[in-house]
Amino acid sequence: MTVRGAVKDAALLPPALRIAVLLPCYNEAQAIAQTIEAFAKALPTAKIYVYDNNSIDGSREIAARAGAIVRRVRQQGKGHVVRRMFADVDADIYIMADGDATYDASAAPAMITDMLADNLDMVVGARKSEVNAAYRPGHRLGNRLLTGLLRYLFGRSFTDILSGYRVFSRRFVKSFPVLSSGFEIETEMSVHALELRMPVAERAIAYAARPDGSVSKLNTVRDGWRILRTIFTLFRVEQPIWFFGAIGGGLVLVALILAAPLFVTYLETGLVPRFPTAILATGLMIIAVLNGMCGLILDTVVRGRRETRRLAYLAFSAPADLAP
Repeated sequence: MTVRGAVKDAALLPPALRIAVLLPCYNEAQAIAQTIEAFAKALPTAKIYVYDNNSIDGSREIAARAGAIVRRVRQQGKGHVVRRMFADVDADIYIMADGDATYDASAAPAMITDMLADNLDMVVGARKSEVNAAYRPGHRLGNRLLTGLLRYLFGRSFTDILSGYRVFSRRFVKSFPVLSSGFEIETEMSVHALELRMPVAERAIAYAARPDGSVSKLNTVRDGWRILRTIFTLFRVEQPIWFFGAIGGGLVLVALILAAPLFVTYLETGLVPRFPTAILATGLMIIAVLNGMCGLILDTVVRGRRETRRLAYLAFSAPADLAP
């Protein structure tokens, strides 16, 4: 059968579909069991994996008692955890969520249905919450600013690039070279999908406050800065012709501003005054040209690397092939 519509009942999903729920965990003793139970109820046939990142509050033991497959990642940081999860787990559909019971597990079947019906490679759970304790104003503002910046730099974006609730196809997971080490991993995922022109979508989901006693690991300023730095790094790596072209264009503008009075004087008198300024303007123009050449050369390198990633991506079956 072909999966159509917004199916909310996991029983209507193809029975042979191998579904893996991936839950990064760091000191989530107050919430991890609740998260596991919610996903087990929403997706009874799914395997639930908890990748613990050096918790010291008994999260591993609680997750194991709740029925999850528990593994440990010693390198600290969510990016390291995601790298291990994507490398180790073999499935047809992957669902990633945080282990803090803030994401609506009951939305998972509908997100999987979206993926199968429209042959998507990633479905992002766009957070919607009226509870300030769940989604603080500072985080909302930062998310909007970073999302807008991503759209400006890469031409398109999502409405919630920082959501940790996502459904992936196998070909996304196995072609994604995880390079980040921390919470900026969601930004890297978004850029990876955008640069390879993958079919993606979003679904609005409820976003709840953490259970009592559970503490957020996010730091608005520190992690916001890391995400901002990641966006610019990915822009430099993925769009070098625009990055170095912008630098070169700025240098050309400065050089022309410095050289204009000298040129006017030369036309009037035949002399070149302020010789050091002339040397500076010439040097800036040379550096601008070098930036432009670097951008052109690196753009060719990036194109080849993108083609390699695309071929790795195409080596795996599309999601719709899993739902005959």
